[in-house]
Amino acid sequence: MKHNLIAGEWVAGTPSPNINPSDTSDVIDDYHQAEPAHVERAIAAAQDALGPWSRGPLQQRADILDRVGAEILQRLDELADLLAREEGKTLREARGEVTRAGHIFRFFAGEVVRQTGQHLDSIRPGVEIDITREPVGVVSLITPWNFPIAIPAWKIAPALAYGNTVVFKPADLTPGCAWALAEMLHRAGLPAGVFNLVMGRGSKLGSTLAGPGVDAVSFTGSDGVGRGILRAGAEHGFKVQLEMGGKNPLVVLADADLDLAADCALDGAFYATGQRCTASSRLIVEESVHDAFVELLKEKMARQVVGDARASDTTIGPVVDDRQLQSNLAHLARAQAEGATLVAGGERLQRGTNGFYQAPALLTETTENMQINQEEVFGPVASVLRVSGFDEALAVANGVRFGLAAGICTTSLKHASRFRRDAQAGMVMVNLPTAGVDYHVPFGGRKGSSHGPREQGSYAAEFYTTVKTAYVRP
Repeated sequence: MKHNLIAGEWVAGTPSPNINPSDTSDVIDDYHQAEPAHVERAIAAAQDALGPWSRGPLQQRADILDRVGAEILQRLDELADLLAREEGKTLREARGEVTRAGHIFRFFAGEVVRQTGQHLDSIRPGVEIDITREPVGVVSLITPWNFPIAIPAWKIAPALAYGNTVVFKPADLTPGCAWALAEMLHRAGLPAGVFNLVMGRGSKLGSTLAGPGVDAVSFTGSDGVGRGILRAGAEHGFKVQLEMGGKNPLVVLADADLDLAADCALDGAFYATGQRCTASSRLIVEESVHDAFVELLKEKMARQVVGDARASDTTIGPVVDDRQLQSNLAHLARAQAEGATLVAGGERLQRGTNGFYQAPALLTETTENMQINQEEVFGPVASVLRVSGFDEALAVANGVRFGLAAGICTTSLKHASRFRRDAQAGMVMVNLPTAGVDYHVPFGGRKGSSHGPREQGSYAAEFYTTVKTAYVRP
């Protein structure tokens, strides 16, 4: 049984089983769900710990984060197995995610002592100005199930590095990696109350996490919940950072290397079971190469192995749970009812264990206004849109309310340069999958995908700190 961590103590709640989506008979462990009163206690503990932690020795912070990063990397195989078992990522993908989490903690261990400010002369004689950054305060961190250790890492590590205290709620579908991370942080020497873990459903705990007593909320998840947090931030006056998904385009022009383009589409659309906010869900293909591209992608899809996430030959794991699987199937049915053609996959699959298996799906003959091309599916589903050339491709790519990532496959420097400039997205990839980002550079989008400062890298300071300007007459 795994308990919540509040004020340095492990606190019981209501046990809830963590189920393996590759084999629903496999219960990983029981993780205790918190009540709103537990969240209130965690916020109070974080408030009490803020002053000593934010003013404490920088080396203490750096050493704690470095110890956690080192332990994550030392336990790579164990944590990757846990991640694959509870979320459904293949072991290869899980190893990559765990490695990234370790690197994130080590990066922010260095950021602790790389914080800078400015010293300026005033326009008034004899007056000096110091511009510094201070912790924003008590931070609620709410993370999704699709990256159960990397996304917590890229929120927790900078929050602590810049001197904040944390109340962390992971997704209720994937508490295992979050609990393991909390246990490492606890053993690494964090003072009581600096980091608190509360597990449970967002519908039950969310209003307390995004309510009075917190100074900032960082949330990654659905558009509807994110907008509710934004309204709460306006009401209660806390800082808000939101990542709310995408409907990402991958443009394939006639001059592209089609084999490379198909590989980019396969990776971006279907790996990680398509359960990535950066997934290439819209494949926008120039008409003269449309049919050849579709056939090539279908061939590559046919070679994929859908199965148990921990099996050595699996390339695509299960969908995270039955609710998500039924949502994927409903999106496919709606697309076909609107006129799309399902040319590959999409069906639920049966394997040796009772899991949530789905064949990757490819739709053609789709149009911009179809729901499949406007709403995020969050599954192994990609739709193809046929366009006449670059100008139409760019217009279609920008024609949604999201703007997280956008990709283009082309050998034209002119088109690549214009796409980088004019794509309405926070991240642009040229001859690369739209999914796949580095830990030391900013992550985030535009339009309905994101709100507030960017995540990751040194840009994380924009959210986790506040600027102070001091005037001094010596």
